[in-house]
Parts: sequence; structure tokens; C-alpha cells
Amino acid sequence: MTKFFTRVAIAGGCLITIAGCNKYLDKSPDSSWTELDTPAKVSQLLGTAYPQANYIVFAEAMTDNVEDKGAGVTDRTNLDPYFFNDVSATEQDSPEYYWQACYTAIAAANNALKACEAAADSSRYSAQKGEALVARAYAHFMLVTFFSKFYDATTASSDPGIPYVTEPEKVVMKHYERKTVAYTYDMIEKDLLEGMQLIRDDNYNVPRYHFNKAATYAFATRFYLFKKDYQKVLEYANKTFPNNDLASNMRPWNTTYKTMTPAVIWDTYARASEKANLLLVETQSTYGRYVAQYRYGLTYNIQQQILGSNVTGGDFAYPLYYYGTRDYFVPKLTEYFVKASVNATIGDPYVMVPLFTTEEVLFNRAEANAYLGNNNDVLADLNLFASKRITNYNVSSHRITTAKIRNYYGISDVKNGLLQTILDFKRAEFVQEGHRWFDIQRYKAPVTHYTDKGVQMVLQADDKRRVLQIPLSATTSGIALNPR
Repeated sequence: MTKFFTRVAIAGGCLITIAGCNKYLDKSPDSSWTELDTPAKVSQLLGTAYPQANYIVFAEAMTDNVEDKGAGVTDRTNLDPYFFNDVSATEQDSPEYYWQACYTAIAAANNALKACEAAADSSRYSAQKGEALVARAYAHFMLVTFFSKFYDATTASSDPGIPYVTEPEKVVMKHYERKTVAYTYDMIEKDLLEGMQLIRDDNYNVPRYHFNKAATYAFATRFYLFKKDYQKVLEYANKTFPNNDLASNMRPWNTTYKTMTPAVIWDTYARASEKANLLLVETQSTYGRYVAQYRYGLTYNIQQQILGSNVTGGDFAYPLYYYGTRDYFVPKLTEYFVKASVNATIGDPYVMVPLFTTEEVLFNRAEANAYLGNNNDVLADLNLFASKRITNYNVSSHRITTAKIRNYYGISDVKNGLLQTILDFKRAEFVQEGHRWFDIQRYKAPVTHYTDKGVQMVLQADDKRRVLQIPLSATTSGIALNPR
């Protein structure tokens, strides 16, 4: 079988880099932060207004990117989603942990907004207000994406949403209403549009750890893509890169990255200095430790489907590695172990996660153009992507055309062929990052999993389990569980 990837056997079971990360964890607010009487103190609080939890483990395990290896790490956060069951675990990397992290982030944003509004000179706090609004919108957006039915304009006004919290809690066990997905989306849009007008990049020492302008516009492209407002996707994609310089802001997989060892890629991929990363967040997670070793993960068979061939006829430049004979991974997200104290032998594992990237903006723009019938623009973006991802890229032999797409996929409809190409490229780009789940939800695609004994499990388009269960702990606030 032709091999379309770089394969290097790694002995010894574990290749985890503990390389340093500049400004990996923002400084926690000190004891005076509760006063919030200066813009600097509000900015410090806003460092905690992002969900510091990882959704990748459970999101990836629900997709068609994984397979039962028959052995490996059997953490419930990986096992339960593979079987399309509610996750019984509540610790890091679980849906409940992510839910709590989102509402913790929302609480920080609401306290920051309250401080901005109470300030004697609120104009001095406009940048902080902008960041707080956009951060609040993002956390609610991710909650409704996972814990409610996926946005559908025909049912959103009746589908239960998630509580949209706009005030700091002042009472114990406050009760909340879920309202509807449509209401939740309206509130997200309101916060997003108001906040993006106030965002200022010069307000941050390291803009990529905060909602800077580019990250905010990138968020808007995802929000409107999910809402199927394709013209607005284009509007905000063009604002993300007003000079249309996506090329210089993409990951150089087939050039610079091609020469790197796994350790160097791990140290580079989620850094603020990597221009492709528009927004980063630190998450308490063991994903970097177990990404290749989970029992339900990337296998030889699945990686061949994702990375084995593509419409260009060339080879993807992504470096694929493996432990032993079954544990495959592309070096991306690694663990950073933070000791409890300088001399401690215990501590907490963290993974820095890119929440928005240049590549996602490109894909969102391409998909919007496909629906709007701008085929030449779609092809331009697909060929730009290929030029950064295909080994020894040659425009004469690797250039993507509609004829090439029809021949490769056997699809006569141009729009469908372009969409399939976008989704396949996106699947390859974000393998082991959880993005595939969003596309499966958007297109209501069924997912089929098998056990190592051959037992089949199918998640159909209308399966109630596609909506993650509301944590039981949230029912004390009057939040109704999702039907099962």
C-alpha cells in the first residue's frame, strides 16, 4: 500500500516533552483584585474569563476519527463518548468539567462588566468591557454547541438552550431558565457585536491570550457559519485578515514544520509566537499525555482515511508518528506540568489549546463561498491551503480544479464536491483537536463505531445522545436535563 505520510517508530512508550512555554500561565489575580478599581485589575480578572477546560477528549471520541484499538488507556472521558453514552466522569476533560469551566469564565466576565459599569470614568474601561462581552459570548456559544440541539433555524425557537447568565451571582442555588437555542444565539450575537467594537489589541502584553481583533472576527466567522449566514462569514473573514494575507499567517507544515522533530513541533504548535494561533487558552488536562494512548483513538485504518490520499494527488505533509503498533498521533498539543511549588514532585498537567486559527478562518470563508456560488474563490482558498500542506507542492500537478474534484469524489454537483473537499481538508488539518464533531453536528452526519469484537454502534442524525447531557449538579439550579 502506498504510504502518504512520514512514519517513524518511537520506542519507549512515552514521548512527552516538558519544554518550557513563555508566559504559559497568566499570573493569577492577587488578593486586591476583588476591588477591581483600575482597568489593570479588571484586565487581570479577564485572564480567567476563558473556559480553562479541554473539550477535545470527549468531542474527538464521538467522531469518525477514532476506532477501538482493543487496548490502551481507558479513561471514562474517552470511553463513554465512544459508546455514545453520557460521560460518568466529572473530572478534567469531561463534559461536566467543561460546563463548570464555561460558567466560571462567564462569572469572571460578568464581574468585570459590573466593574466597568460602576467605574467613575467608564470610558477608561472600554477595552476591558469589549473583552468581557466577547468572552461571555464565546463561553455561552460553546455551551449551547455541546449541551443543546445544534442550531437549526426551523427549530431553534423551540429547542431548549442553555442559561444565558448576565449578572454576577449573589445568592446560593439561584435558579436559571434554559429558554431556547434561538434566544441563546440572539444573546451571543448581541454580546459579540457590541464587544467587538471595543476590542483593542494594544491593551494586551500578549494579544493571543485574549480576544484580540483577529480572534474576535474569527469567532464571528464560526458563529455565522453555524447560523448559516454566509455573507456575514465573508464579512468577518475579510476583517480577520484585511490585507488578505492568510498565506503568511498559516502553519508552514510542508516547509518549516517539515524539518522539525516532534519535540520542537510540540513546543511550537500552541505558542503565542506561532502566527496561525489567533487565540490560545491554557486548560487543565491530561490530553497531551494520553492523546496517542487512549484505547479509542486514531488507528492505522482511520489515519489512512484521513491522511492517506487527497484530491490534489499529492501527499499530506503532516508528520504522523506512532508508539508500538497501534497508537498514532500528529505532534501538536503537549503537556506542560506545573508543579505545586518549586521543590514539589506533584502538580497539575496543562495543555495549551488554540481556540481559533488562521486555517479555520480560511475553511469558514471557503464554505461560505461554496454556498454563495463563488466557486473561483473557493478554489483559490483550497489551493492556498494545499500549497501549505502538500509535500513538494507543485502548482502544475497539485492544483485543484472542479474537474479534479469530480473525478476524485465521483460527485457531479460542483457545490457538493467543493464542500466535500473543504470538509476532508478540515478533517485532516484538525485531526485530534475535536473540530470534526462540530462538522458532524452541522451536517447531521451519522457516526458508526465498532468494538474490537465487531459490535456496531450507530449515532443517527436524530439521536438524542448527540446532545450532551446537562450535568446533574446543574439540576439544583432548576436546569432541566436533556431527554434521553
